[in-house]
Amino acid sequence: MAKNVGILAMDIYFPPTCIQQEALEAHDGASKGKYTIGLGQDCMAFCTELEDVISMSLTVVTSLLEKYGVDAKQIGRLEVGSETVIDKSKSIKTFLMQIFEKFGNTDIEGVDSTNACYGGTAALFNCVNWVESSSWDGRYGLVVCTDSAVYAEGPARPTGGAAAIAMLIGPDAPIAFESKLRGSHMSHAYDFYKPNLASEYPVVDGKLSQTCYLMALDSCYKHFCDKYEKVEGKQFYISDADYFVFHSPYNKLVQKSFARLLFNDFLRNPSSLAEGAKEKLHPFSTLSGEESYQNRDLEKASQQVAKPLYDEKVQPTTLIPKQVGNMYTASLYAAFASLIHNKKSTLAGNRVVLFSYGSGLTATIFSLRLRDCQHPFSLSNISTVMDIAGKLKSRHEFPPEKFVETMKLMEHRYGAKDIVTSKDSSLLLTGTYYLTEVDSMYRRFYAKKTSDSSITPSNNGSIANGHCK
Repeated sequence: MAKNVGILAMDIYFPPTCIQQEALEAHDGASKGKYTIGLGQDCMAFCTELEDVISMSLTVVTSLLEKYGVDAKQIGRLEVGSETVIDKSKSIKTFLMQIFEKFGNTDIEGVDSTNACYGGTAALFNCVNWVESSSWDGRYGLVVCTDSAVYAEGPARPTGGAAAIAMLIGPDAPIAFESKLRGSHMSHAYDFYKPNLASEYPVVDGKLSQTCYLMALDSCYKHFCDKYEKVEGKQFYISDADYFVFHSPYNKLVQKSFARLLFNDFLRNPSSLAEGAKEKLHPFSTLSGEESYQNRDLEKASQQVAKPLYDEKVQPTTLIPKQVGNMYTASLYAAFASLIHNKKSTLAGNRVVLFSYGSGLTATIFSLRLRDCQHPFSLSNISTVMDIAGKLKSRHEFPPEKFVETMKLMEHRYGAKDIVTSKDSSLLLTGTYYLTEVDSMYRRFYAKKTSDSSITPSNNGSIANGHCK
């Protein structure tokens, strides 16, 4: 059986177009600090008419293979996690196959996984489980998390974002799964869903969604702790992990979530906390679960108690989610990428615990061990390849009026055919794929920006007049 199976390599892509949350606040007439302090967000990326989940996926997969020197023939499984529906039948994975077909590799298992923001985690578990199983053929797995999160005008719009992340899966990884340490919670809820197939905007019950998130966190943490005790022979507390990474619809919920874990530790064993912390949390020890989700005093007290540990164990994971926004399936892994970017030289030997949540609802807490490994599959090289600081610095800020105009155009074009885009790739970095056309049969065509700004057509496998178009 393969050992230390996990993530060998990572890369991330997010659109170069963004809007400052402070500017959006003013434009929307929201109270000052509502988006920046209330939600805890700084900036939000968004796709223009040139970009979508397919173009972002083509960009990030091509980049990963090239920058780590991975032979396309060595990919044996490819899974995509996304909730951004481009087609009700044709998977995003099939678009990505054009990268591998030109190298003669069509023997690749896997398709797309969909359940709100959890699809990327489902795809990741599938690939890890495959490498650990008797079905593994010795090749790499590849996971892609890709989404464009957009909302109708209103209070939910500032919780949008867009990104794609690619992760190479195999043995002897610098980011190894502790596969026996997983706790899941699955149940039925209408907290966030997309029943209108004519629109990409979701139906959101904000209050219920936050409650579902925290309830799932509690349940997953209980199962995780139970499994940890069986494996390790002792109880788990937040002191047993070096970092915690959360799915981040917005940063304020991440702050609440970590505080919730600390409150769970208090309820299981008050002596696990210092005297001052115990005194502050004791008044809430008799609350029922339902009461505790709505209690603002508990929320405030637990965040105060958790603040020093939050700064140490969570804050280093928040850079990209605060700067790019909610990336749905990519959100959790963008937060993890932030940790590698911020702490790459001190991560070896650390345990990182991640919480993945998808509305509707599905959730899992799982554990990773970070290890010293050889180039190119090392934590330091992963950080170098991702170049997060460079990508953030090279972005272009749009004024709110231009952002709103773009959202209206995208809304009008959703699900449409006979579209030719502007093809103006001037804002895109070299190597970025972009949408050029949706023809009369809804077939989508992409091009790649090359260093001389000429267009390299992307063969999407569709046939026109007997030839690949």
